[in-house]
Amino acid sequence: QVQLVESGGGLVQPGGSLRLSCGASGSDLDYYAFGWFRLAPGKAREWVACINSAPRTYYADSVKGRFSTSRDDATSTVYLQMNSLKPEDTAVYYCAADWQFVSPQNGREYDYWGQGTQVTVSS
Repeated sequence: QVQLVESGGGLVQPGGSLRLSCGASGSDLDYYAFGWFRLAPGKAREWVACINSAPRTYYADSVKGRFSTSRDDATSTVYLQMNSLKPEDTAVYYCAADWQFVSPQNGREYDYWGQGTQVTVSS
């Protein structure tokens, strides 16, 4: 069993930055890949980024060059650094843990999910 808790969301102006954190607890965390997803009103859930145990990172085209994800296995924390934020980045952001890492863009593959944190980009 893995528990995930996101934090760091908030209101930021366009062009600003935020860093989301995902605190994980449970067993064998070093072996999990972690993904970030977002859900905006009226839109389907969107995969944002993921990091595997290597660690190697992957990003959606919509955030490539602006967002970066990292992990600190010593503290069991995963981060999503978001720079040059745009209004279209407004969403609830979720952290999720994936044991298989076969198709990490597919949310159905993930085993555990956090409760989400709201990010609002607005002037």
